[in-house]
Amino acid sequence: MDRIFRVVSMAVHLVAALALTLLSCAFIVEAVYQTTVVVITGDGPVAAMLDAVSLVIIALAVFDVAKFLVEEEISRDKEMRSAREARQTLTKFMTIVIIVLSLEGIVYVFEAGKENITNLVYPVLLLAVVLLMVVSLGAYHRLTRSEERPGRSTGE
Repeated sequence: MDRIFRVVSMAVHLVAALALTLLSCAFIVEAVYQTTVVVITGDGPVAAMLDAVSLVIIALAVFDVAKFLVEEEISRDKEMRSAREARQTLTKFMTIVIIVLSLEGIVYVFEAGKENITNLVYPVLLLAVVLLMVVSLGAYHRLTRSEERPGRSTGE
């Protein structure tokens, strides 16, 4: 029964990863299409390019999540063998989130600066949250690094 559950679980994760990969590609195609149409018609290409950057950032984030699913749920055993592996997995996922939020925050800063300077508060708050996430991840690493020291039993 356990084997059947593992096979079904892997199949579900594989289907989800494939769907996310296809959606990621669709975001990129849409970004290129929208930018091409706007550049050809001449209707505000800078705004369209910023929108395209946002779509590409989202596409990369979605693709990274798909890659994460394949690497963590399909390609290797699901059981964490050590605290170090759990830490690496969490770090990898948090890094994806931090990069996406950073890039989106930067794009939003440019958009808010062009439209209405009073809207700049929201992207700056987003970037502050990103900074807090980076500091928190660093604190997590510092507090858990003793788990990786030689001579310690890890993960048990």
